Amino acid sequence: MDDQKQKSTVRQRADKIKLYKCKNLIAVIENPNDIVNIGTIIRNVNALGVEKAYVIDPRGSLPDDWEDMRERKSLSKTSVSAIKWSFVKRFDSTEACIAHLEKNQFVSIVTSPHVKGMNNVVLHEGDYTTQTKLAVWFGNESRGISDLAIQNSEMCVNIPMFGMIESLNLGTTSGIVLYEITKQRREYQSKYKRRGKRGKIDP
Repeated sequence: MDDQKQKSTVRQRADKIKLYKCKNLIAVIENPNDIVNIGTIIRNVNALGVEKAYVIDPRGSLPDDWEDMRERKSLSKTSVSAIKWSFVKRFDSTEACIAHLEKNQFVSIVTSPHVKGMNNVVLHEGDYTTQTKLAVWFGNESRGISDLAIQNSEMCVNIPMFGMIESLNLGTTSGIVLYEITKQRREYQSKYKRRGKRGKIDP
């Protein structure tokens, strides 16, 4: 396939999936240790139509510039090139990310296999369409989500588990949680589109 035809095919694909992207939905990865997990979550974000991914990276393992991230081979390989098609923003600290989200009127929810905070919700029982702007937080592989993130969130979401092992790895957790949330928000957006409305979600 020549370059012009390939670009045309990519453009057609981009136009086709644009309608299914979940607007005003961000996945936040807090202090991840493993570049493989970062790549996997970015892949999930892209595949499921999440609008953006934020990475809290106090160790500075990622470049600040998104274009530089796209050229990072470790991210390109682990995300199966999804980094090239996903908006990813890096933050130095949880505080900086929270401030940015609050400034832009995003509501945060955190994920954890344990009961955290004041409002705990089983994944499939939650309603993720009540907020116009939503940020979904995933914690560190070993320490989990931070107390600061919990204190600044509206609720804590957990995946029901029925085996002897009561935990999932970060990549798997993000895929399951984001699938449920994007499914709900996509259906909600589609309902408003069919009615000819702008798709505003009441706060």
